[in-house]
Amino acid sequence: MDNPDDYSDYWIYKPSIVGAAIATGIFTVLTAIHIFRLSRTRSWFCIPFVLGGLFEVIGYASRAASPSNADNFALFILQTLGILLAPILFAASVYMILGRLIRATGAESYALIRVNWITKIFVGGDILCFAIQAGGGGILAGADTKSSKDLGQNIILAGLVLQIVIFVGFVVVAVVYHMRLRARPTGKGPAVMSWERLLIMLYVVSVLITMRNLFRCIEYGLGEGSYLLRHEWPIYVFDAVLMAIVLGICQQWYFGSLKAKHDSMDVEMNSSDTTASR
Repeated sequence: MDNPDDYSDYWIYKPSIVGAAIATGIFTVLTAIHIFRLSRTRSWFCIPFVLGGLFEVIGYASRAASPSNADNFALFILQTLGILLAPILFAASVYMILGRLIRATGAESYALIRVNWITKIFVGGDILCFAIQAGGGGILAGADTKSSKDLGQNIILAGLVLQIVIFVGFVVVAVVYHMRLRARPTGKGPAVMSWERLLIMLYVVSVLITMRNLFRCIEYGLGEGSYLLRHEWPIYVFDAVLMAIVLGICQQWYFGSLKAKHDSMDVEMNSSDTTASR
């Protein structure tokens, strides 16, 4: 629901308690599933999924509490940064899985970038995007003039554009590896599920995160007076829903480690007990 501009020192509109509460509940359930699977499989490279889920929970819970605390700066900045930064953490785990998959398929020579550097380069870029967007979000949340608001929005926009560029580079590396492995199979595969199924999930998640980032780029690029920033429903349709789907898909990635198996195309999901027996 839209309210007059004088609703709050921070808010352009009055946020929906119902919408934020529903989002909080959904992300709480999804994050709990990730925590449970992480504790069972000890897939430590998936920790950023859990952290990102917690960011979403904190962000939307703070948003749900904001209508009755409209001028509470702490709540405003928690919801701003929590929702803004969570997808960067999701991306970090997506980056880390590709190097493990390349090793599990014995296809190190098919990678455009040396496997040891894939995680370092892309996760390092992710950390830079996190820092840039966090800085911009902090400036924007505390802005009291148009120039400071514009500065915060432009810094966030720069971080989002950089994140998209990094993600595109990552997808190029994944696609080249995919095409080369299909053309010249190594006879190896991860002992959890087919390598191609894992790659398809990786592509889907990458597209969803990129769609969300494009939405955010358009949102901040159009400026404070734009329709996207002055209405609430887009943040749920183009951010919350997409990130909930990402968390739902990625709960399948908790398999301890990607151990190679010869001629493995359709092997059931690994559990900690199965891993131990092997």
